[in-house]
Amino acid sequence: MSNSLLAVKNLRRYFPLQRNFWGKPRWWKKAVDDVSFTVERGKTYALVGESGCGKTTIGRSLLRLIEPTGGEVWHDGVNLLTLSKRQMTARRRRLQMIFQDPYSSLNSRWNAGALVGEGWDIHRLYPPAERDARLAEIFAAVGLLPEHANRYPHEFSGGQRQRLGIARALALSPEFIVCDEAVSALDVSIQAQIINLLMDLQIERGIAYLFISHNLAVVRQIAERVGVMYAGQLVEEAATDELFADPRHPYTQTLLRAIPEIGAPPARQTTRQIAEQAAGQVAGQVAGQVAGLAAGCPFGERCPQARAVCRRAPAAEHRDGDRRVRCHLFD
Repeated sequence: MSNSLLAVKNLRRYFPLQRNFWGKPRWWKKAVDDVSFTVERGKTYALVGESGCGKTTIGRSLLRLIEPTGGEVWHDGVNLLTLSKRQMTARRRRLQMIFQDPYSSLNSRWNAGALVGEGWDIHRLYPPAERDARLAEIFAAVGLLPEHANRYPHEFSGGQRQRLGIARALALSPEFIVCDEAVSALDVSIQAQIINLLMDLQIERGIAYLFISHNLAVVRQIAERVGVMYAGQLVEEAATDELFADPRHPYTQTLLRAIPEIGAPPARQTTRQIAEQAAGQVAGQVAGQVAGLAAGCPFGERCPQARAVCRRAPAAEHRDGDRRVRCHLFD
């Protein structure tokens, strides 16, 4: 795409599970397995899926906070995975991250001013005479007051700490921010404030977001495009409106059924319970006919529509223009 800011191609991150006598890995956990997508300038791309599906690993791998096993991450014509440590540090002025926990990601021994100004020290920006004015500007942008600069993380509320985390990410004027479950630890009313803040900052500054979340209601509000993750793979990708109106992959359909609704009974089933119940309804038909599904489609053993062909791992399909579905049902 001509307006693309970040292009991820065949990204992989494997973790060794067990090593042999000589210290070489015998088995690997494929946390991220052959994932590709593109983030456009000034837009939001969301990654959704249940816990442990690889969303956070992708976000950290893009910025090389953990080193990918393979693949490519292109930013303005440069493959980030080929850069030296010094080159990557310089590039991070333009690529930042908002972490999930607004408390543990902040150094409790530093006050808010020092936390936000840390990036300026690393990149040797802004002399001391300019810092107070610059700090006041950033604090105002995220709804904090100048006097908050002298407070420590424990003196802030959860919403204020997340605003402080956003201020840290904005300090270097980035063009791309990874938002890793940026509102999941907050109350619903505070979530709305932070989401509105992120959207306003995007409009004002043209920032692109990779928004990692398991909250589909929030994703529907903030993202232009959504990728659905399952077991380290991208199983479906589409424009947000298309995905919610017409989910194609059985796992995407399962996720959407798990969204809480107004007036629904208090005891809602979890995503896993819905999937397992659906699989159980056809267990007599599928389980006996389709053996060894774990070696094929990763969702096969939980899928209510599994078939014999699901013993084979499906390839990513491009259907209906830019919509992608990784499922044998669309062969």
